[in-house]
Amino acid sequence: MLKDAGCIVFKVGTSTLMHPTKKTNIHVVDCLAQVLSDLANAGKRVVLVTSGAIGFGVEKLGLPQRPRDTAGKQAAATVGQCALMYLYDKMFAQYGRSVGQLLMTKDDVEHANRRQNLVNAFQRLFDFGVIPIVNENDAVAVEEIVYGDNDSLSAVVATLVEADALVILTETDGLYDKNPTNFPDAKRIPVVERVTDEIRALAGGSGSSVGTGGMITKVHAAEMAAQSGIPTYIINGSNPKMIYSLMEGADIGTHFLAGKETE
Repeated sequence: MLKDAGCIVFKVGTSTLMHPTKKTNIHVVDCLAQVLSDLANAGKRVVLVTSGAIGFGVEKLGLPQRPRDTAGKQAAATVGQCALMYLYDKMFAQYGRSVGQLLMTKDDVEHANRRQNLVNAFQRLFDFGVIPIVNENDAVAVEEIVYGDNDSLSAVVATLVEADALVILTETDGLYDKNPTNFPDAKRIPVVERVTDEIRALAGGSGSSVGTGGMITKVHAAEMAAQSGIPTYIINGSNPKMIYSLMEGADIGTHFLAGKETE
């Protein structure tokens, strides 16, 4: 069961952190900080991979919409990353936890020395009792060096820290056999033993107006994590306290099997 996991990577998207009004969902951020701090207090090594830099920048700058040009996105990200980390630092501090920021690109992982430096940094943060908060380095984002979505980044981070599980918090209750927005009779798929073309087809679709990833990027992340023997859980992030239910083995979300689970 997930409650026995020693190290868990959590990923939260922009659409979970923000209301449809494109304003910060303070309740979700606060609740997430409370739950993750509590898990850390229980002795678990916790990592949070977060999106939101551009979205928070758009809010902070009072822009009518997310910039479409690369320079505009980079500029919004530099402002938004400050606002995002300020909020996380404040919220986690309420529960006695310090956080540390790591901004990553593909280059940091694909170069052996820089990859090892990242692994070392994570380890020392764990030693110091700090919760690492990871985001893609949107301020220098160009196609050649970024992952493009933080779902994939979360799977990479899970591999780097040798996590026991990856938990992706999203807008829906998991993967469905058809689009639940269009089909009221859609059924949640509780367990995926292996990511197939059929599963990828079910996950087709793009992200929201404030985020970049859709369900397909989450399924791809689960597939990446599975290759490293790490199971993935996709659950609804609107109430982060549901993480407790997940830890206790409740039938929520979609569980993507990996490693010995499939034997």
